[in-house]
This record gives sequence, structure tokens and C-alpha cells, in this order.
Amino acid sequence: MRKLTVLTVVVVVLGLVASASAGKLQTQLTQESTLEQIMKRGVMRVGMDTFVPWAMKDKTGKFVGFEIDVATQLAEDMGVKVEFVPTKWAGIIPALLTGKFDVLIGGMGIRTQRALKVNFTIPYDYSGMSMVASKAKAAGFSSLEDFNKPEVELAIKMGTTAVMAAKKFMPKAKLRLFEDQAQAYQELRNGNVHAVVGSAPRPAFEAANYPDTLFLPMKENFTKEPIAFAVRKGDFDTLTFFNGWIQVKRDTGWLQEKHQYWFGTRDWAHLVE
Repeated sequence: MRKLTVLTVVVVVLGLVASASAGKLQTQLTQESTLEQIMKRGVMRVGMDTFVPWAMKDKTGKFVGFEIDVATQLAEDMGVKVEFVPTKWAGIIPALLTGKFDVLIGGMGIRTQRALKVNFTIPYDYSGMSMVASKAKAAGFSSLEDFNKPEVELAIKMGTTAVMAAKKFMPKAKLRLFEDQAQAYQELRNGNVHAVVGSAPRPAFEAANYPDTLFLPMKENFTKEPIAFAVRKGDFDTLTFFNGWIQVKRDTGWLQEKHQYWFGTRDWAHLVE
């Protein structure tokens, strides 16, 4: 009987120790979460790069766009300020992992290789690849197969899913990669490449702005991809909070309204042109 009592005491003590350790670990994880750091700092640092109309500078040098509205509203709902950290797309995931900013809100598509390095939220939007082509160099082209030739040159922003899409659907074409999206489109306007592959709706905007020299060879996007926030791995609290916020904004129609404004209209064009 005495042995049983001692054993019971030992089990209870071990249980209390384990419970205390678990509680301490939980407190430590909470304190170290990106969400907690944002709240203590009072500022959410958002990593992004410029893509029309996701994020761009207006005539005064201020950032505007779909992503900017999303990040600004998120910070407002959290009761903190937002700080945008412009980062070259090719190095944007390494910048997140080294703590240059807290969260990546930059039109990033969910991809398996990316998900091995970062954690993605649930999608808050969907995008797809489109093309705008030169009337002179791509006359008569109307399908992906028309561009899938060794003599065809495509301008694309490096590090984007547009590169992967071009390699998958037009493997024979020559890819010319640029650090800046604007450089790729300028190369097309200069008549040096057959087309630009990029996220919709920018190709359509280019075709509308330069109807004498550019056209849309295909009216529909040839891919569809979910767009999500990216955070560092091992941060469950932050990921859960962002997922909940996205769900609420989606269910209330806020995200759909913002998408329609930035992607379905050109009402914002006067801000940047």
C-alpha cells in the first residue's frame, strides 16, 4: 500500500512538472511569435515588390494597389501601423527568413518549392498568367503553341511564377529575365521580344495602353494560382491569426470588393499615370 502511495505521488509530481514545462514552453512560443512582436512594436513590417496593380507608386511616391490596401487594412484591424519594405522579388523569401520584415504580402502564389521554405496562409486572392505580344513580331499568334518555338523570345520578371509557367507551357521559347517588371514591358514596347508573360491583369492593361503595337494573343489566362501571405515556419499563432482575418474579409465581401476595384476597373489609373 505504501509503495502504491509513493508511486501515486511520483506520478502526480511528474505530471505537475510536465504541465509546468508545457505551460512555460507555450508562454515562450507565444512571446516569440511574430504576431506578439508586431503588437509590442506597434508596427507590422510588410515585404513586397512592385507589380501593377498589386503594388505601385502613385504620382506622389506613395505606395498604392491591391496589396497595399490589404496590408493597410490588416494593420488597421490589428491596431498597429504598417511599414512597407520594398524587396527585389528574386530575394524576397530569403529576406523574410532573415527577419527583414514580418510577413510577405506581395501577390505570391502558393508553390510546393516555396512551401518547403515558408508557411502560407489560406488564399486571399487568385491570379493567373497572361500574355501581351508585339503586333509586329507575333503577328497571327493566337495560342501557346504559336509561342513555343526556339526563335520566340519572351520577357519575364525573374523569380516569379511567370518563369515557371513559361518553362512549362512554352519550353522551346527563349526566356529573357529582368529584375524589374517595368524593364520587361519596356523591352516589349521597344520591339525586342515577341511577348511578355506576367500575372493578370497587367498584360491586358499594356495592350489597352498601346493598341497600335501590342495585343492579347489569348483572351483568357492560361493558369490559375492561389495567392497567399507567407510567414516564417514554426509560427502557428501568427499563421492562425492571418488565416482568421482572411476568412472574415472574404466572408464579408471586402476582399472581393477590393479585387474588383483594382483588377476589374481602371478607376485608379489617374493615381499613377
